[in-house]
Amino acid sequence: MKRLIASFVAIMASFAMAGTMAASASAAPAAPDRPYCGIRWGIQPKEAGSMVQTRVRNVRAGQHPCFDRLVIDLGAGPSAGYSVRYVRQIVQDASGQPIPVRGGARLSIVLRAPARNGFPVNSHNLVNVTGFGTFRQVVAAGSFEGVTSFGLGVSYKLPFRVLVLTGAGASRVVIDVAHKWRA
Repeated sequence: MKRLIASFVAIMASFAMAGTMAASASAAPAAPDRPYCGIRWGIQPKEAGSMVQTRVRNVRAGQHPCFDRLVIDLGAGPSAGYSVRYVRQIVQDASGQPIPVRGGARLSIVLRAPARNGFPVNSHNLVNVTGFGTFRQVVAAGSFEGVTSFGLGVSYKLPFRVLVLTGAGASRVVIDVAHKWRA
């Protein structure tokens, strides 16, 4: 009988040790999240600069392996201030009327600069982004009292960054939106 109890205790001890080892293996810390393509941007609003008389001239878009890029070309003069943030809806400047924008999330892009004469300030398909990884639609929301607004529909709320590039007598406001959150 003592041998039977000793064997039972040994078996139970083996099960207990195996359970402890399995639990400690599953409780091991996971590998840290690796940023997608080294991107460490966030989704918080970005804002800088001030009002200028430099005019918005053109809007274009491009695709990169890790992100989609929107470029807003400005004329000669100082760089325009900007505000870029995720919003529930894009609204038309002055009227406040909602503009339907494709995508699961919307970025409001406001430049503190007027649009050039003839700029399509009410275009709901300002740039063709068909087939882009993240972008779904680019709309012009108007230019009113020296401020020009855009809406950018994206697949869903993803990290973004804003850059101001200068050179050749002009400046550009660049908005990059990642294709996904992490690798």
